[in-house]
Amino acid sequence: MVLSASISAGADATGGVLIIVENLPVPADRRVWPEATALHQAGYTVSVICPKGKGYDKAYEQIDGVHIYRHPRGVEGSGAVTYLLEYTVALFWEFVLSLKVAHRHGFDILHACNPPDLIFLIAIFYKFFFGKKFLFDQHDPAPELYEVKFGRQDFFYHLLLLLERWTFRSADGSLATNPTLKQQAVERGGMPPDRVWIVRSVPDLGRFRQAKPDLSVRRSFRYLVGYVGMIAEQDGVDLLVKAMERIVKRLHRTDIACLIIGDGPEAGRLRTLTGELGIADNVEFAGFITGDALPAMLAACDIGVVPDPPNACNVIMSMIKVFEYMAIGLPFVLFDLPQARDDAGDAALVVAEPTPQALGEEIVALLEDEAGRERMRNYGRERAYGEFQWELEKHSLLAAYARLAPSLAHDNAARSARAHERKAGTPADTDAP
Repeated sequence: MVLSASISAGADATGGVLIIVENLPVPADRRVWPEATALHQAGYTVSVICPKGKGYDKAYEQIDGVHIYRHPRGVEGSGAVTYLLEYTVALFWEFVLSLKVAHRHGFDILHACNPPDLIFLIAIFYKFFFGKKFLFDQHDPAPELYEVKFGRQDFFYHLLLLLERWTFRSADGSLATNPTLKQQAVERGGMPPDRVWIVRSVPDLGRFRQAKPDLSVRRSFRYLVGYVGMIAEQDGVDLLVKAMERIVKRLHRTDIACLIIGDGPEAGRLRTLTGELGIADNVEFAGFITGDALPAMLAACDIGVVPDPPNACNVIMSMIKVFEYMAIGLPFVLFDLPQARDDAGDAALVVAEPTPQALGEEIVALLEDEAGRERMRNYGRERAYGEFQWELEKHSLLAAYARLAPSLAHDNAARSARAHERKAGTPADTDAP
C-alpha cells in the first residue's frame, strides 16, 4: 500500500518518461542522449537511469532539463555467467532507482534500451500494476551479439532469444535503428509493423557543420586515419591496429598515422599491442571524447575506418560512426557489411576481404586517391544533410510517443508551445496535435 501510494503520488506529475539504459552512462551514450533531450524539448519530464562511468560518477544530476540517476557498475562480464551477474546487479539498481523516479517525478512511459533484454521485467511491473506504457528501444540484437562474443549458439543464446521474444511481446511499441532490425522485430519478435518505428542514430549536424579541424592531432604526419566508437571485441579495432602495422612496417608508409577515439574493454590490450608491434608512434589512443572536440578531431582526419568485421551482429547493424563520418565529410573504408554499406552508399570504399592486410592496402589506396576522396566527401555530406538528419529522426521518435499516449503528447505539445510563446513573445497554438 505504501509503495502504491508513493508511485501514485509521483504519477500526478503527468508527461513523464523514464529511460533505462544499462551499457553506457548518459550523456555519453550517443543515441540515448539525443532522444532524452528531444523528448524534454517536446514537453515531457524526462528521467534517465544508467550506470556510472569514467567522468560520470555522480549519483544524480540534471543536465539540459533531464534528470539523470546513475547506479554503481558491477564487474564487467567476460563470460556468460559473469555477464549474467553483471546484468542482475544492474537490474536490481534499475528497479530501486525506478521507484525513486516514480515517486519524485512520475512517469507514464518506460523507455527501455538494450542490451540486455532484461529490462522488460521492470516494465512489466509498472505496466500491469500501474498502467504504464512500455517502449522497447533495440540498440543491438542481443542473441547475435552473444554469438559473436562467444562463438556458439548454446543454452544462453537460446535463452536470449526467449528474453528478446518476451521483451517484444510485452512492449506497447518498439524503436529500431534501421529497416533490417524493424523486419526482425516483426518476424522474430512478433511486433505489429505499425508498432515499430525506425529512429536512426544520427549525429547533431549543427555541431558537425560548424566543426573546425583540430590540426594538433595530425602531429607531423602527412596523412591521418580516424576511428571513433567503442573498443570492444566485436568492434574490430584490433584489425585496424594490425592494418596499421602492415602500413608502417610492410608498406613502409611512416607518413601515415591513426587516431583512435573511444574507449572500451579492449582499449588497454590494444595499447599494449601497438607497443609490441612497434607502431606506438603511429597509433594514438585519444580515449573517450565528447562535445565539440569530437567533430573537431574527425575534421582533421583524411579518411575514416569502420573496421567491424562481418559477423551475425555487424551485418545487420547501422553504426553511428558511419553517419558521423558522412556528416563531417570524411570518406571511409569498411568491410562488406550489408546494412552499413547501404547506409554509406558511395561515401565508403568497401574492402572485400575482412583481413588486416586487405584493410591496410585499401586505406593506403584511398589516401592516394585524392579525386576519389573528394567525390566521396561530397556525396557523404550531401546524403547526411539530405537524408540522415536528427530533426527527421526526432519526428519518428515523437510519433511513437504520440501513438503510445496520444493525450499525453497533445498536452506536452501545448505545454511546449506555451513555453515557446513565453520565450518568443508570440501567440502559441494550444491546440497543437
